[in-house]
Amino acid sequence: MCDDPAVPPAVARALEEYGALLAGHGVTWGEDPIFYVKSMATDAYLMGTTTFWEVCYGTLRARHPDTPARQLRDRLTELDMDEVVRDVLAGALPDNLAALRLTGEGRTVEAHAHAVLDGRPLRTTLLVDSARDEPVTVLVDGHPHEVGPRGARLVRITSASEVVADGARVDLAPLTRPAEAARLRLRAGFPCRWSVYGEHGQGWYPEGAPARRDHHVRPYFHGDDLVLDVPAEPLTVRVSRGMEYGSAEVALSPVPGVETLVELTPERLYDAAAAGWYGGDMHVHLNWAGDMVGTPALAAAMQHGEDLHVLNLVAGNVSSERVYDSEALAHWAGRDLPWSDATHLARVGVEYRNDLLGHLYAFGVSAPPSRFHTGFLGTADWPPNSVACRELRGLGAITGYSHPFHPPVHDDDVPDRVLAWGRNCSAREIVTDAALGLVDSLDVLNHSSIAATAAVYRRLVGAGNRLAVTAGTDAMVSFARRGNQSSPPGWARVYARVDGPLTAGSFAEAVRRGRTFGTTGPWLELSVGGHGPGATLDLSPGDRVTVTVRSVGPEVERLEIRTADGVLAEGPPGELTAELAVGDPTYVVAVAAGGPHERAFTDGVHAHTSPVYLDVDGRHVARAQDVRWCLRWLDGMEALLRKEGVFETAGQLGDHLELIGRAREVYRARLG
Repeated sequence: MCDDPAVPPAVARALEEYGALLAGHGVTWGEDPIFYVKSMATDAYLMGTTTFWEVCYGTLRARHPDTPARQLRDRLTELDMDEVVRDVLAGALPDNLAALRLTGEGRTVEAHAHAVLDGRPLRTTLLVDSARDEPVTVLVDGHPHEVGPRGARLVRITSASEVVADGARVDLAPLTRPAEAARLRLRAGFPCRWSVYGEHGQGWYPEGAPARRDHHVRPYFHGDDLVLDVPAEPLTVRVSRGMEYGSAEVALSPVPGVETLVELTPERLYDAAAAGWYGGDMHVHLNWAGDMVGTPALAAAMQHGEDLHVLNLVAGNVSSERVYDSEALAHWAGRDLPWSDATHLARVGVEYRNDLLGHLYAFGVSAPPSRFHTGFLGTADWPPNSVACRELRGLGAITGYSHPFHPPVHDDDVPDRVLAWGRNCSAREIVTDAALGLVDSLDVLNHSSIAATAAVYRRLVGAGNRLAVTAGTDAMVSFARRGNQSSPPGWARVYARVDGPLTAGSFAEAVRRGRTFGTTGPWLELSVGGHGPGATLDLSPGDRVTVTVRSVGPEVERLEIRTADGVLAEGPPGELTAELAVGDPTYVVAVAAGGPHERAFTDGVHAHTSPVYLDVDGRHVARAQDVRWCLRWLDGMEALLRKEGVFETAGQLGDHLELIGRAREVYRARLG
């Protein structure tokens, strides 16, 4: 599984064990089958679709028409995920799926015919889709697969498999078409991200490279001066390199039996490091279950191919006790990973997880913590996350809440949906921990709802909390196909303005001081009276300051300047300037936005700075509306813990309530 001599024996043994889990259990690696584990079986086939939750809840409503939506959530594990895949696709087929349709009239095979070279068998998945009212049995290479009435089954096959239905062999010829072989050599002069694809988006990869797909379902791999076998037919070759670069592509038709050299170089859009800014992804998993095993060599190739300055590979659990990559953390804690250099820094960090309270990242730990999670497998939701925050900080780390909020959250109301829907990983404890000064940041740029998280972030800052904007993608090296989580690390980044050389310490200190902005791609610059994010200006009532925002990136459609009172100014991309007459203490942030774009690996374009704080006569911002909003959140949090929390003793609940009580005192004092 890993023959890299730079990998220590304990890490190599762990990777071998992960390979055995994958071989024995498939994509879930045998994790406790809660719903987000069960749904892993759908990820590879549903990339680019949007109706997953609609289908899941629609199926349950049809079965249980009188059950409230809140209780339907608890029935999600009843769903047959193969049938969910069939129903979401609604007759469409992605590149990695063929279908055997069984009807009362007979059977048919549907597929996008894949080009195959030199008669090599195609590995794919067969969706057995039955419209019959009685169960059927399909034999695949001699193994029976039972399909219930109007059911579905996903079965791994090759184009050489023997599939028998209704007592007759099924013709799998529609799956493939022969193609003459050619060869490409790809060269940019430095490591890049490459995509090579042909008809129906069929991807082509160098030997041994994982067949990865990004948020746009585009195939990709990393490196330079790479050779790969391809069909001698029309292909597109595309090269890019993270968000500081554009892309270049060429269409070509390779000659059979000939190696064709393709030299492409992506254009640089901006150079952050030259200005002292370094971009990092605070939340990346090397292994977290998956359809492959993530290795350090793959992570290194991705970091350099994306020109990602800082990579935080977090050790964490999925739904059980096992903490993936804990062996790597034990070996490398407090040290740079072997492929680090002057402008590329990699560390092993921590994801601390409780699905009721929220998930935290930790960057820069000097040693493994004493615990990595609470609340799984029916264990107690105790101690509060605040205990982990203190321990991780004691180990030298900065901490922040990750992938914070999934449903829509509105500026003008308490996010009742966040507090009502049980264990969905939302960062509920942050309102408490921020008040007590126990966290450094919030991953405003994330794979959940960026708009919702930004709204909560501005409420927290407006209520007097000092938090930096950070970014964590939750990208997973061990998943080749999983939406934006199989997109390359660093598709969202926190840029931090660092003093001196890039080190783990200098980057962490820049985050602590709030000298950051987060982005899905655009460069975003904020100046308030000549000062950037993280600065505090001590002003008097009536003072005026000039605010300037600048952006770089073709995907930006709109710029905003915001204060605690809302939008101060907005305009088109490029540059936006406004004058602010200071009254009450406030803050200033810049926001860039846009619609879907090929440079964005999420549903829209986003960038958001940390604040410049405007103190007035020595008073910090503590907007009454935002403070009361946080107090209402704490009331909802207390109710949630009493209703949903799992505790072994009354004292464990009491620890949470005591923590909330101390946070209430802080917010109430700010009202005073």
